[in-house]
Amino acid sequence: MDYTIIGKIISTHGIKGEVKVYPMTDNLERFDYLKTAYIGDNKIKVELEKVKYHKSLAILKFKEFNDINQIIHFKDTFIYVDEEGKVVLPENHFFIYDLLGSQVFDTKYKLIGIISDVLQGPSNDIYVVKDMGKGKEYLIPAVKQFVIDVNISEKRIVIDPIEGMIE
Repeated sequence: MDYTIIGKIISTHGIKGEVKVYPMTDNLERFDYLKTAYIGDNKIKVELEKVKYHKSLAILKFKEFNDINQIIHFKDTFIYVDEEGKVVLPENHFFIYDLLGSQVFDTKYKLIGIISDVLQGPSNDIYVVKDMGKGKEYLIPAVKQFVIDVNISEKRIVIDPIEGMIE
């Protein structure tokens, strides 16, 4: 089964089995609609009982845990969803974790580097491309003008950089 990380349990909250979760998703409200998830390295299936929010964190209560001592050992572990719980993205939108590690080529299929990070800007994302040979990083705006093709299954991205973008 394929799992997707949606958050990280950073601490407990209170004594009744609630946890504070750092969301690893653009859509914090996705927890409002979540029914089941998987937690920890062994991906234990849990059912969501209650969700509330504090600042940029989600506070979750799972039906299976009613005491701090039952949930505390899941601190610093991830929360996953299976394929059924995964959000379906519109065409030409991608999960950041799918982009990371992708090889980036120019239109002449010359390797430029590997995507090491994706910065989320107010109007568009920016791909951070690391040139392993030169030790340089390039910032590529994730817009149609520059990004020609994204192939997630092959982890390959083709860009058409303007002069000075890759130097």
